[in-house]
Amino acid sequence: MRAGPVYDRIGTTYANTRRPDPRIAERVAAALGDVRTVVNVGAGTGSYEPPTTVLAIEPSATMIGQRPRGAAPAVRAAAESLPLADGAVDAAMALLTIHHWTDLNTGIAELRRITRRRIVVLTWDQSVFQRFWLLADYLPEAAAFDEARAVPMERLAARLGGARVEPLPVPADCVDGFLAAWWRRPEAYLDPTVRAGISLLAQVGEAAIRPGLDRLAADLASGRWHERHADLLTRDGFDAGYRLLVADR
Repeated sequence: MRAGPVYDRIGTTYANTRRPDPRIAERVAAALGDVRTVVNVGAGTGSYEPPTTVLAIEPSATMIGQRPRGAAPAVRAAAESLPLADGAVDAAMALLTIHHWTDLNTGIAELRRITRRRIVVLTWDQSVFQRFWLLADYLPEAAAFDEARAVPMERLAARLGGARVEPLPVPADCVDGFLAAWWRRPEAYLDPTVRAGISLLAQVGEAAIRPGLDRLAADLASGRWHERHADLLTRDGFDAGYRLLVADR
């Protein structure tokens, strides 16, 4: 899982910009159901961990250092080699992390190996995600970066053993600052602190995305963005392509 070195470099603001959104937390909790023991793989700062979390797996010391007091114990390890026995926990959760794994097949095999009942994965459907206005209109370089690591939903569901796929619309006032969280608040993408909490933009790099950000700033100043996307301004939620996959063992 490559996220360790990456997040040691770009993850320093996550505790401030990536706070769990309560509506997304409800969906994650519902997906996990009544399981008694959960391991969080690619756990980051601990967002969305239920009280039943017994262990967090995270390769980045920077991210572990931002976990709140009282969070589940964390171990520095990779998804491809989980330090747990076969069938050790009822469920595993892996939220917005699989795109960082070095070997997806091995990581999924490890999730299946350690769980007795359920696996919950949050990721995105690239066929939908690439049409999000920020990527399609302003940052095609970022869309291309994601295209190289995207996994089709049907293939991912099959690898998980036949997972059901649930759309996860993003609330208009989402407090978790992942990439599409600001879909109705476009000015936020001009804030370097917000961008620092979005791994895709941080990885692509400021030099590559600066021309697109300048175009966005100009369109916001002229009112062109608001004219083009007037339909978004009355919505309470938006399907940017995020998907919950729930696989029963």
